Amino acid sequence: MTALAGVAVFTGLSSLNVAAAARNQEPIKIGALFAQTGPASFLGAPEAKTAQMLVDQMNASGGLLGRKVQLIIKDTASSPEKAVSFAKQLIEEDDVVAIIGPSTSGETIQIKPICEQNKMILVSCAAAEVIVNPLAKYVFKTPQKDSQAVTWIYQHMQTNGIKKIAVLSSNDGFGNAGKKQLEDMVKPFGLELVANEVYDKQATDLTDLLTKIKGTPGVQAVVNWSIVPAQSILAKNMKQIGLNVPLYQSHGFGNRKYVEQAGVAAEGIIFPAGRLLIVEELPNSHPQKKVLAAYKKEYESRFKEDVSTFGGHAYDAVMVLKAAIQKAKSTDRAKVREALENLKNHVGIAGVFNFSPTDHTGLTLEAFEMVTVKDGKFVSYRKK
Repeated sequence: MTALAGVAVFTGLSSLNVAAAARNQEPIKIGALFAQTGPASFLGAPEAKTAQMLVDQMNASGGLLGRKVQLIIKDTASSPEKAVSFAKQLIEEDDVVAIIGPSTSGETIQIKPICEQNKMILVSCAAAEVIVNPLAKYVFKTPQKDSQAVTWIYQHMQTNGIKKIAVLSSNDGFGNAGKKQLEDMVKPFGLELVANEVYDKQATDLTDLLTKIKGTPGVQAVVNWSIVPAQSILAKNMKQIGLNVPLYQSHGFGNRKYVEQAGVAAEGIIFPAGRLLIVEELPNSHPQKKVLAAYKKEYESRFKEDVSTFGGHAYDAVMVLKAAIQKAKSTDRAKVREALENLKNHVGIAGVFNFSPTDHTGLTLEAFEMVTVKDGKFVSYRKK
């Protein structure tokens, strides 16, 4: 090798090293799609706050892999069309390591194939089981499964001698997915579906539908599967027309604001939820107690509002992604995806996560408890 060639090689290596060093100083970019405004803002607003709070904490402690973390939040306003546009932007322009969110199932279902095709890690904060079933290699979610929530509801009905039920659901991604689970699982639990109604997700009065249900012979309980605003409206309308049967809500009811909107009509509502809402009732020995209590304290101290399960979904999305990046010791998407898929015994807000190549939710039935509303507060059903 000539001296000149040696200089050229040395210069080339030096340039590569400088470039590599520069990349290692760049922030780790994470995309986030949250419905900070719009009809699902009760979900998206606490999710955005939680995610930013965690990233701020990470950066204050030295970042991740020795690099700062940059959270790029896009407000979808709960619009699937905006979610698609922003997802493409995060992938093509921002070149993020992963996307957390969206807030709703409808949005997630729309961007699922986009993320899969682009080998972009997606950790959704929405609950519909179709997000992870059928399985997509790069798509995960942190809320518990619909089928698990339905199992808890139907088991509770069996225990309390309920046989004939009415189902109401909203005409959106979450409502449609839950409706299917409720229908598919009713016979195995020995229940009879005597009414099955769908309403518009923007409905402001459900009196007509509920009056129809009240006139259906034998109805012993109502199950509602939706997100705001109908959850609170339905409870009020039931009370107004004297439909005095138990009201079961989905795991989408886990926000004190829903209780506040429904007022006295919320009393006695029953729904499956993670343990964040009843953390004070947990023994100190519970594996989630420390994580739940710390998140609740930090969030409520910083934002001066009650913590919700929805913010908890974002907490889990950020933290499982952080754990996967640390495990992979890299921001290479393929390596992070593999690390995430094999993450075990990760204690989070929704439960203890154990992902696998066949399970991209990673939670069991044990992640739920039945919760009810008493005196305007969430309490464990067994302690009501």
